[in-house]
Amino acid sequence: MSYIPKTINELVTEYVNRTTFLPAMQREFVWNTYAIEKLFDSIMGDYPISTFLFWKIKEENKNEWTAYEFIRDFDQSMPHNKEANLAGINQDVYFVLDGQQRLTSLLIGLKGSYKYFYYKWLKTKLYLNILKEPVKNDDPEELVYQFAFRENDQPNNKDTSPQFWYLVGNILNFDDAEDAKKDIKLKLAKYSDEQKDIANTHIGRLHSRINTARLLNYYEEKSQDYDKVVEAFIRANTGGVKLEYSDILLSTATAKWNNINAREEIHKFTDNINLIGSGYSFGKDFVLKGCLYLTDGLPIQYKVKNFTKTNLEKIENNWETITKNIENTIHLVNKFGFNDKNIVAKIALLPISFFLSKINRNNYTDSTDAKDVRNQIIIQKWLVLSLLKNSFGRSSDTILKNLQEVLLNNPDCEVFPYLEMFNKLGVEPSFNEKEISGLLMTNYGSKYSYLILSLLYPDRDWKGNTYHEDHIFPKSEFTYAKLKARGYNDERIAEYLKYFNSIINLELLTDSENKSKSSQDFGTWINSRDINFKERHKIPDLKSYDFDNFLEFVSNRKPILSDMLLKFSI
Repeated sequence: MSYIPKTINELVTEYVNRTTFLPAMQREFVWNTYAIEKLFDSIMGDYPISTFLFWKIKEENKNEWTAYEFIRDFDQSMPHNKEANLAGINQDVYFVLDGQQRLTSLLIGLKGSYKYFYYKWLKTKLYLNILKEPVKNDDPEELVYQFAFRENDQPNNKDTSPQFWYLVGNILNFDDAEDAKKDIKLKLAKYSDEQKDIANTHIGRLHSRINTARLLNYYEEKSQDYDKVVEAFIRANTGGVKLEYSDILLSTATAKWNNINAREEIHKFTDNINLIGSGYSFGKDFVLKGCLYLTDGLPIQYKVKNFTKTNLEKIENNWETITKNIENTIHLVNKFGFNDKNIVAKIALLPISFFLSKINRNNYTDSTDAKDVRNQIIIQKWLVLSLLKNSFGRSSDTILKNLQEVLLNNPDCEVFPYLEMFNKLGVEPSFNEKEISGLLMTNYGSKYSYLILSLLYPDRDWKGNTYHEDHIFPKSEFTYAKLKARGYNDERIAEYLKYFNSIINLELLTDSENKSKSSQDFGTWINSRDINFKERHKIPDLKSYDFDNFLEFVSNRKPILSDMLLKFSI
């Protein structure tokens, strides 16, 4: 295997986005500013930055593949690569199979910028403090040279050490290192001879590493066989920032779909469903899993081998149906108060999507037909019980397959077959007393707390609203020292600490309610609430809601909540 050596300047100036692009199978750029700074630090310090793998596409074959440009100016709010136009390139082109993160980092550091959010949006470029001597540390994570992404070259006032921030990309402007040194000679006039020597040494070294030394070595894969290239790509990308299945599968789909750009469609669809309601965090994995699940006759295991050309053609032909039913599912569960916090197993939505695909009805989510409304409530309760009983926490593919079979064999496709599905899951369609005791002791902010609390508001209009978990009696008062200061004995303190962080002392408030309440004493704050507040939040009637009556509050609210959960069945 022979490698072809190039200088960094050659690759970023003559190759990248001119004849060298990214294949659809590549994931997006994921490095942060520190990773880029560390790459340049390695280059300056003579550390190897590994080799690259390029796929050479013959000119006559270049239109068979979807190509993407390398990102030059990275924007954290819009991280997607732009599709490249190969029409005007009358020669062979290259696709980078291994080395995208490094090449993109070099392009950003030398010719572009990095925009990210840190309290505010910052558009930064890569600089090198040429007055700082290189310092080798025992910690390999520490930089030897002082590279930094900055908004400008002005010194940092909080740092009293000498600073001269040199824009790293300027080094590309000079064919000779001496010319680069002359360019900053006047600006260095005020510094000592020792500092000038350090600066000139840095400039000379930077020029050598970027413009002269052939540090980048790449191997050409010349095969025009796609399957062989995919295998080479997978093998090449087993290290570094690990590739997710979705990256490879999405890329494979993009390369093999005939009429739809899979990468753009799936990104756009994922972005769209994440904007529903108060927002979700569905990823490409969920969408691609849904593609397998909602397409007839396909295996549901999330493996590369299942995304064959034949299977991908079936998915492409079914794409409109897939997206419609996934989107309708999310609209449906959003309508019933399921948000990103309480959908603790997103794959639990896929059987609902499958059911919607079988009934194949337009506007089902907004239907007011009595039968549809009853069916939707059944779906809601099935999802709640399934999630709280952790039905999807094990062997998820087997579970999904079993539920799919129930839905396929359901004689009445208009009715959600919840009993048969519960039988397949091996769970009862209701909560028993032991389960309820466990649910009520669930802690604030834990995996299931928001979902359990949402059951306490069966008539709430959830659509488009944001709710916060709130401690009814303020959390700040439940410390051992404060409770001891109130004169409570250890036994009473233990009881207070046992219940204060549990569902029994929690409610869901709107954003404005939560801010107005803050850490106020509940006995005072409740007097400012509307007449229906106690009923709405299942607050028991007490003569006093003073902090001293917390255990009385617990003993009275616990049976109210228990009774609600006991009645929660289909």
